[in-house]
Amino acid sequence: MQKNIGKTDKIIRIIVGLVIIAIGLYFQSWWGAIGLVPLGTALINWCPPYALFGINTGKADRAR
Repeated sequence: MQKNIGKTDKIIRIIVGLVIIAIGLYFQSWWGAIGLVPLGTALINWCPPYALFGINTGKADRAR
């Protein structure tokens, strides 16, 4: 897997993921588990929909 998530995108995903998880815990809802998706993609630096559509928010491949 080639990394396709940049630094800013990664920070936003971590924050959004943690907020969704916190809201799920606050309301005692399993919907908070959805926060694991942006958190997980941020931690592995790879997003499947980005790969599918050829999107890359990182700097490595922008010069090509």
